[in-house]
Amino acid sequence: MQKVKDNNTKNMTTGNSMSQIVLFFLPLLWGNLFQQVYSLVDSIIVGKGISDKALAAVGASGTLNFLILGFVVGMTRGFGILFSQSFGKEDYGLLRAYIRGAKRLCITISLILTVVCIISLKKIFVFMQTPSDIIKDAYIYFVIILAGIVITVMNNLTITILQSLGDSKTPLSAMIISSLANIAMDIFFVMGLKIGVAGAAIATVLAQVFSFIYCFYKIRKLDIFNKKDRHDLGDYTDANIGLDLVKIGIPVAFMNSITAAGGLILQYFVNLMGSGYVAAYSACMKFASLFEQFGMSVGLSMMTFVGQNMGAGKFDRIRRGVRQGLLLSTIINIPLALLQILFPEQLARIFLSDPVIISYCKEFLPVLGISIFALGWLFVYRYSVQGLGNTFVPMLSGALEVIMRLSVCFIIGRYSFRGIALSEVSAWIGAFVMLMITYYVVIGIKARSSQEKNYN
Repeated sequence: MQKVKDNNTKNMTTGNSMSQIVLFFLPLLWGNLFQQVYSLVDSIIVGKGISDKALAAVGASGTLNFLILGFVVGMTRGFGILFSQSFGKEDYGLLRAYIRGAKRLCITISLILTVVCIISLKKIFVFMQTPSDIIKDAYIYFVIILAGIVITVMNNLTITILQSLGDSKTPLSAMIISSLANIAMDIFFVMGLKIGVAGAAIATVLAQVFSFIYCFYKIRKLDIFNKKDRHDLGDYTDANIGLDLVKIGIPVAFMNSITAAGGLILQYFVNLMGSGYVAAYSACMKFASLFEQFGMSVGLSMMTFVGQNMGAGKFDRIRRGVRQGLLLSTIINIPLALLQILFPEQLARIFLSDPVIISYCKEFLPVLGISIFALGWLFVYRYSVQGLGNTFVPMLSGALEVIMRLSVCFIIGRYSFRGIALSEVSAWIGAFVMLMITYYVVIGIKARSSQEKNYN
């Protein structure tokens, strides 16, 4: 059987599982944190280089951006499950067939999304009651982002391919390159050429091109994609490959979009409380988004680890790896929990200056801090279940999160800001319990099925 010769790709089906998980996790974490820092710098450039209204226009498309791009990013991540499973069982013909099928699906779905979204974009902004003084800039910005969806999706696909093969270092390098390029082009287009929000959007799309080219180059250098073997897809038909990809990728895509919709519910209730609470909520969720990157990075590591070992049929190794993932998640969340519980005022002052608004954050952040462990465990179980090949239940867990947020908001969330926080963490806890039970059921079924197959 042909082997992969590359220093960054890793077969995670042998060796010390904890060290493999940690070494895969660290580049993922640094990449995600770097992206958060870039996002902050990008906002500063738009706000200072153009105007506060320009920043509001870019922000007005944020939720819509999350809904649409979250869908396509989730789709490519779902495809990665099949990549890692075929890599784990060393069936490189199947791996190449899945990648070719994924490329075709990504291009097709991206083009359809681009056309549909551009046609309906103005109506969507009106429906979302986007203020009239920023709707023009919001439309210009997002039309350009939509025009680059194909590039964004293909970039995420190449990143997913590399991560599925155990390489988290190359995507980190690509993310650093694209982020630095994005900042440089932001400065050039926005502050140099002064072409407004269009410049920020162009910079974002072009930065994706840099990342895609770098990752694509690295993939082409792998032995399993050399000229001799590139068109050897084994005995796999395009129809079966396409069906496999759709069955596992689309539920992950919908899960991301459903989760994004859940955030809209809380935002709606916060908006009813007034601008002071909106400012406090925005600050608190910036920290929530930053701190969740740690647990999410552990979860993404587990998806690759579980996927490869699922392909190799090593269920005892999967169980051991998941326990180690839970331990790692717990350890890294301890300081993050203490920060939110003990120093909420100091954290809030990073973004806010009004003592009254800061006091709102003191109600909110400790609730998130206490519950951050459940969020970390949720990521471990969600991505482990996906690595086992089950993406339907994780999609349902996204729907459960929406239901929990809506229910708790109606009961207590609309009466207090702390109630909003409890609505958020109730979604974490509900999904965590659901996915924990699912993981133990699914791995038990998969292990028994594998044993029976081997016995027969």
